[in-house]
Amino acid sequence: MQHASELRGRVAVVTGASSGIGRATAIGLAAAGARVVVNHRAGGDSQARAAAVAEAIQRQGGSAVTAAADISKEAEVEHLFAQALQHYGRLDILVNNAGVEHSAPIADMTLADWQRVIDVNLTGHFLCARAAARLFPSQPELPARQGLAAGNILFISSVHEVIPWAFQVNYAASKGGVSMLMKSLAQELAPARIRVNSIAPGAIRTAINQPAWDTPESLARLLQLIPYGRIGEPEDVARAAVWLASDASDYVTGTTLFVDGGMTLYPEFRGAG
Repeated sequence: MQHASELRGRVAVVTGASSGIGRATAIGLAAAGARVVVNHRAGGDSQARAAAVAEAIQRQGGSAVTAAADISKEAEVEHLFAQALQHYGRLDILVNNAGVEHSAPIADMTLADWQRVIDVNLTGHFLCARAAARLFPSQPELPARQGLAAGNILFISSVHEVIPWAFQVNYAASKGGVSMLMKSLAQELAPARIRVNSIAPGAIRTAINQPAWDTPESLARLLQLIPYGRIGEPEDVARAAVWLASDASDYVTGTTLFVDGGMTLYPEFRGAG
């Protein structure tokens, strides 16, 4: 049986890989042998953070390049995948990770607030998945992998694909959409031996949700929602991503793996009724 972390020879694009879950996933895939395209947004400090991720991979003996793209824009997505081919000549794994939040009460949420979240979290994931699905069948199989998956698409979703989230209706709607996007693509692409799965993280220690854990009081409130009793780390998600990207999970497609410490068990109902 092939080791679960064996990704040698394969190429992965990880969107939104300059920080948080994307950063940990890029590093994890590289540690398992994949060559990684570290996607980041243009401008700001994203480029410097992406370069630091690539440098960390290279220091560990891996191979990585950075590539700027706003995944909500079709032309930039096409350029991103062209860069992957230019650097590495193929693509085997897409990790659709990039995402944004913009909270507001529904009465105050502007169309721009709604559209930006949907554009990145759902439309952007569609654009990247489409680019990968077009590319996978056109490239030769790696000799050691004949008969296994011809390509692997992994969405990073959220527990909020099933847990409603007041004041975040745009985000929750986008993740609910990702769930059905993943399942429908898995059904469509399975005959072409393209596997499609999702990871739905719960509370993870990243900058995007720092207010939920950066004081003892806020952390205590958060832990009431997590039966396992700890907040997740980006590496918890990265390890799951490496497994789903590997041949050890070759018979798994159309599945969402919840990495949430039990948050989707609705712990507030424990002992009730």
